[in-house]
Amino acid sequence: MAVEVIMPKLGMSMVEGTVIAWKKKVGEAVAKGERIVDISSEKIEMELEAPGDGILLAIAVNEGGVVPYGTVLGYIGQEGEQVETSSPAQPAAAATQDQEVAATAAVQEQAGPAPAARKGNSLKISPVAKKIAEEAGLNLELLVGTGPQGRITKEDVEKALASGAAAGRQETASPVDSPAVSPAAAAASTSASASQERVESSPVTGMRKVIATRMLASLQQSAQLTMTAKADVTELLSLQSQLAEETKRRQEGKLTVTDFIARAVVLSLQQHKQMNSAYLTDQQEARIETYGHVHLGIAVALERGLVVPVIRHADTLSLLGISRAIKSLGERARNNQLDADEMKGSTFTISNLGAYGVEYFTPVLNPPEAGILGVGAIETVPVYRGDELVRSSLLPLSLTFDHRVLDGAPAAQFLRCVKEYLENPYSLLL
Repeated sequence: MAVEVIMPKLGMSMVEGTVIAWKKKVGEAVAKGERIVDISSEKIEMELEAPGDGILLAIAVNEGGVVPYGTVLGYIGQEGEQVETSSPAQPAAAATQDQEVAATAAVQEQAGPAPAARKGNSLKISPVAKKIAEEAGLNLELLVGTGPQGRITKEDVEKALASGAAAGRQETASPVDSPAVSPAAAAASTSASASQERVESSPVTGMRKVIATRMLASLQQSAQLTMTAKADVTELLSLQSQLAEETKRRQEGKLTVTDFIARAVVLSLQQHKQMNSAYLTDQQEARIETYGHVHLGIAVALERGLVVPVIRHADTLSLLGISRAIKSLGERARNNQLDADEMKGSTFTISNLGAYGVEYFTPVLNPPEAGILGVGAIETVPVYRGDELVRSSLLPLSLTFDHRVLDGAPAAQFLRCVKEYLENPYSLLL
């Protein structure tokens, strides 16, 4: 009996999920536990494993399809086994997606690819495949279709183009030979055509879509202002080095600069509660909520986007406790193991781009938070201390805050507090 591949619920708040990419084609063998399809919710992307051994009999939801959790995405069974599915769910922007016809019965054995199939006088080809073929000047009559019942798919056209199928191109008069077109215009047309062939287009879905929507809304719906400062972390780096042996002995791993920064931010938020706030609107009535707890967000860059796992009640944790939480959440984020509930509810966020050599930047608020701290790369420079020139390590800090919640002076006081903690790192151990 065929086994269903189900869209799982990725977190308590998930309503629907998106199929990003199928890793197997209909008719291919799959093994239980093998990666079969990539899916995503609003904040999480993950690899879905096959629930059983067999053949991928049918795909019920195509790439880009958005469906509620619990929906059947496909079927795995034995070769020759029959299953029935409704038409696959398509992406919302169906007009721009490949309208492939899904398998609605058993996988049928085919002797091999056949020439382009026709139904009556109508060529069986997907809209996207037809558009690509016509733009490239391919003769549709000579294309080979590998889709259901010989239908020509986008992949068939792309393979024809990649193989340089000159015989499949429409025979037309050369633009240069035509008296109505000048050589210069023909060259421009050829150049434009070549340029078009190099364009890659992909739908904005999953994590990228959520980030795009939230960041645009953040800038449109808040009054964001960024101020900068430099903290002398020479003594902090010395302390970090001194503690390295002890933390290693206790199997705590290495204390990072980010750990110290996070602890400094938490202590500063407790002293400057205005920064630990959110501007909220409810039925056109605005209010500012100020929190007595600190749920600290730590931005983590992934291959496909950005996530912000949250250290809950960071104000109750020591420096080592914060360090453990950052390492655990970061590792799980990179392995796509975070639950959606672990990425919401933050009251302040830290975004560190120092590893990329960035100095100052303008971090965008993580709504509805009132503040976010951007951290740059440490720079070693000569600094005067009195009349003496000494080697120092300076850390760039960029604070973006919501001017609707607080003004420049209290924001500057918060940033100065963070700077003072970092410049007096032993206070972070208390």
